[in-house]
Amino acid sequence: MSNLKCQVAVVTGAAGGIGYEIVKRLLHEQYYVALLDQQANQLDQMIDQFAQFKSQIKSYVIDVTNEVQVTETMQNIKDTWGRFDILINNAGILKDNILIKTNAAHEITHKLSLAEFQSVLNVNLTGVFLCGREAAVQMIQCLQGGVIINMSSLVRSGNFGQSSYAASKAGVAALTKTWAQELARWDIRVAGIAPGVIQTVMTENMKPIALDMLCKKVPVGRLGLPVEVADAIDFILKNKYFNARILELDGGLSL
Repeated sequence: MSNLKCQVAVVTGAAGGIGYEIVKRLLHEQYYVALLDQQANQLDQMIDQFAQFKSQIKSYVIDVTNEVQVTETMQNIKDTWGRFDILINNAGILKDNILIKTNAAHEITHKLSLAEFQSVLNVNLTGVFLCGREAAVQMIQCLQGGVIINMSSLVRSGNFGQSSYAASKAGVAALTKTWAQELARWDIRVAGIAPGVIQTVMTENMKPIALDMLCKKVPVGRLGLPVEVADAIDFILKNKYFNARILELDGGLSL
């Protein structure tokens, strides 16, 4: 490991579009990178795509809501590389639905179900909690400090049709500030990123008219790019004075 930074970075939700760009940036910045995701086939494809970095990369199929899996995986990563420096809490899901739907007679036709609501919180908030806690354990045991970066969202302050997502991302923002205060004694920084609308498979599947209307709401006139999220990650890692704050990456969009 003498020719590299010798730092180990862990990325959850690594197989998605944003995760891919984060992993790519970390590898080019000469970190050792652990890829965590539920999508085994997509992880295998990423390992093949980054074959030139085969000595720097390892994948782990994991459910971030499973406490046993998270605990064992984080320990395994530290045991494999002998250290644990960075966690990027990127895993998340989106299931939009309004709280109540009615017909013209104001009769209730649909309620946001507890199962729907809880499924989003399980991944977006509980998953962040579990991964953050176990990453902190490894960092403290290594006595070399560390960085935890949590993925919040612009909609953490609330947005129509996004009760579960907004609540989960508000929780992530709260965890970020809390952990920054609690973990500072071990030289562990904790920060967050709040993306606006980023160009992903979901936005690519939108109707052109709806996508155009969305872009016009953004002052810079376009959606954010996954690589720009990776830029934000890079900034937080390199700027050691950035701590306990959520970096908004939204093109000036106000919700």
